[in-house]
Amino acid sequence: MTALIQYASLRPAPWKNGGGSTTEIALEPKGAGADLFDWRVSLATIAQSGPFSVFPGIDRTLALVAGDGVLLDFGGERFVLGAADPIIEFPGEAQVHATVTDGVTTDFNVMTRRGRCRHRLEARMVRGVDELRRRSATTLVFLADGESLTVSSASERIALVRYDAVVLESEDVWTLEAAMATVFVVDIINLPAERE
Repeated sequence: MTALIQYASLRPAPWKNGGGSTTEIALEPKGAGADLFDWRVSLATIAQSGPFSVFPGIDRTLALVAGDGVLLDFGGERFVLGAADPIIEFPGEAQVHATVTDGVTTDFNVMTRRGRCRHRLEARMVRGVDELRRRSATTLVFLADGESLTVSSASERIALVRYDAVVLESEDVWTLEAAMATVFVVDIINLPAERE
């Protein structure tokens, strides 16, 4: 079933180290804790430099949404998540220290539990009308930048404002319509259960 997730209805949870906050957008199974989810999508605000939480067995993708960016140190290997390189993938068990380079940064975060599912994140520029063909059982569309976005199928029409998301679980072809928008499309691919 298609579900609209309005950002205005969500509440951020502060980090234990006080360096930022996370606003959970969607996860499966619903109500699962940090050790039990199959997949999770959230928006993180990084206000101060400090270490990332460690998530063993999780694959992560971060995408810059707002701010000048953040320097990520993987124990000697460094990566600047910024305008030039706005997306990074890394294992959740990695020891990562974030250094805020110039003010607060906001990042879109996708996590999937290795062995149960995997994900793919695509950033799309929408100017006018664009077609979206779903490639997985669950697809999430997030409006990262732009005033509004309309997501429609043969039977539904859903209006989003910035930071809203919609989870698509029906219909194979959707239309994205906006004057100008940056949209993140997340595909969640379920993996076959391992036989004992």
